[in-house]
Amino acid sequence: MFSKTNEEALESSIEKYLLDNHGYIKGHSKDFNKEYAIDEIRLFDFLEISQKDELEKLKRDSDYKQKILYQLSKMISKYGVLKILKKGISIADANFTLFYPAPLISSGDETRKKFSQNQFSVTRQLTYSTQNPSLEIDMVIFINGLPIITIELKNSAMSGYGQTAKYHGINQYKKDRDPKDRLLNFARCLVHFTFDTN
Repeated sequence: MFSKTNEEALESSIEKYLLDNHGYIKGHSKDFNKEYAIDEIRLFDFLEISQKDELEKLKRDSDYKQKILYQLSKMISKYGVLKILKKGISIADANFTLFYPAPLISSGDETRKKFSQNQFSVTRQLTYSTQNPSLEIDMVIFINGLPIITIELKNSAMSGYGQTAKYHGINQYKKDRDPKDRLLNFARCLVHFTFDTN
């Protein structure tokens, strides 16, 4: 039996597993730009490490970060995050790859190096709404600053008022989450999960 709540313990356990066993980076809600639904710190760290020369082309403009965020968000809205992760984006004369695929057994050192530059991160209790700043999603998984998975956890074991993923979690996504919030726009993430302690 968990102390405090099973939900928090489950959340902590998932985070610890991803950080300790799969090299994820711990994200922070304050780094999440709600207007564009992007973790700015992770995105720009990834671009600096992996594509510094392309980034330098835009740094002549002091507002380059805002331009990248705007264009990236616009392209995700138009094509969905999956296509952008596969194809990348162009901004002015700069071309950016936004995800390096996993190497094959036969892949060379350069392909392995590029894959290692990806930044997988997990953020707990992400405040995501511009309309209601107190709303949180339990966990969000990012690749290079782009959200790909949201997760709502439920505690089915709490005596008297336990909640299940099947009923409460699904209803929360259907009824309590506003798809007008950028993070919850269609195709902004790959999947929205809910599960409980069972």
